[in-house]
Amino acid sequence: MPDKNSTKTVRKIVLSIVSILIILIIVLFVSGYKYYTSSLEPLDPESNTDVPIEIPIGSSRTDIARILEENDIIKSAFVFNYHLRFSGEEGFQAGYYLFSPSMSTEEIVTQLQEGGTPIMEESAGKLTIPEGFTVEQVAIVIEQQTDYSVDDFFELIESDDFLEAKAEEYPELLDKAMEVKDDTLYTLEGYLYPATYEFLDDTSLDGLITQMIDRMDQVLNEHYTEIENKETTVHNILTLASFVEREGITYEDREKIAGVFYNRLNEGMPLQTDVSVTYALGEHQERITYDDLDVDSPYNLYEYRGLGPGPVNNPSEDAILATLYPAETDYMYFLADLSTREVYFSETYEQHLEYKNKYLK
Repeated sequence: MPDKNSTKTVRKIVLSIVSILIILIIVLFVSGYKYYTSSLEPLDPESNTDVPIEIPIGSSRTDIARILEENDIIKSAFVFNYHLRFSGEEGFQAGYYLFSPSMSTEEIVTQLQEGGTPIMEESAGKLTIPEGFTVEQVAIVIEQQTDYSVDDFFELIESDDFLEAKAEEYPELLDKAMEVKDDTLYTLEGYLYPATYEFLDDTSLDGLITQMIDRMDQVLNEHYTEIENKETTVHNILTLASFVEREGITYEDREKIAGVFYNRLNEGMPLQTDVSVTYALGEHQERITYDDLDVDSPYNLYEYRGLGPGPVNNPSEDAILATLYPAETDYMYFLADLSTREVYFSETYEQHLEYKNKYLK
C-alpha cells in the first residue's frame, strides 16, 4: 500500500496542475475577450478621412469584412466577421460607400444595411504630391490642380486655430512640431504625406490638408512606440528622414546614409548635408557652391551642428523607415555621383577625398 505522505504529495501535484490549468484558461479567456472587444473599436477614432469603397453584388459577410480591413476601416476582418455572425446581423447591400476609420462597428453595420449608392460619387480629380516635395511645392501643386490658391493654402496652414485643431486631433504626430513652431519656417513641413489623393467637388482645403496629415499619422502609427523607445521624437525622425529622402534613391543607400548621419551626430560632427543648404537658400540646386555654404540660416547644417529646426521636405515611408532602422556601419562620409546615381561611402576623410576626386571631377 502507498504511504500517506506519497498520496498527499500526488494530490498536491494534481491540485497544482489543475490550478495552473484553471489560471491559464482564465488568462486566455480574459486576453481573448480584450482582443475581441478592442478589435471592434474604431481603427482611428480621431480620423476625419472618408475612404470610397465598393461592396460588389453577392459579397458575403467574409468578403465584406476582408474589403473593410484591406481599406483600413476596421482592425480585424476575422473578429468583424465573427461579430456579424454572432450578433445575427444581416441584410447588407451592395453599392458604393464612404467609410471612415473613425466609425464604430455599429455605424458601419447600419450603413451597410441602409445601402450605398449604385454608382460611386465622381471625384473632382486627383492630387499627387511627389515624395520629397516641400510645403511650398505642395502649395503650387494644389493651386495647379484645385480651385484653391497658394495664398489660400498658406493662410490656412499658418493659422493658429488650424494648427491647434490638428495638434489636438493628432497629438502623437504634432506635439513636438507645435513646441518648436516659432523656430521652423513652416510648422507642417515634413508632416504632409506625399501620395495621391482623390477629392470631391465639396472637399474643403482643410479636408484636403487633413488627409495628408492623417496619412502621415497612419504611416507612423505603428512606430510611435519605437520612436519613444529610442528616446527621440517624431519631429527628429521626420527631420532626419527629410535629409535621407533627398540624399539617397535606393532603400539600401538610404539605410546607410541614415547610419552616416547618426554616426556623425554621435561624434558631435556637423551633418553637412547639401539638402539643408538648398532649403536655407529657398531654391533647389543640383550642386551648391562654396559661397552657398555661408548662407546665414539655422537650416544650414554646414554652419550649425545637430538636426536644425526641423524637416526640409515631406519624406516618403521608405526614408522614414530607413531613418528609424539605419544600417549599422563605421561610415562617416558619403557622396553621390549624379550622373550614375551611385553613392560612395567611406570611413575616413582621406578616403572621402579620394572618392571626391575620382567621381566628382
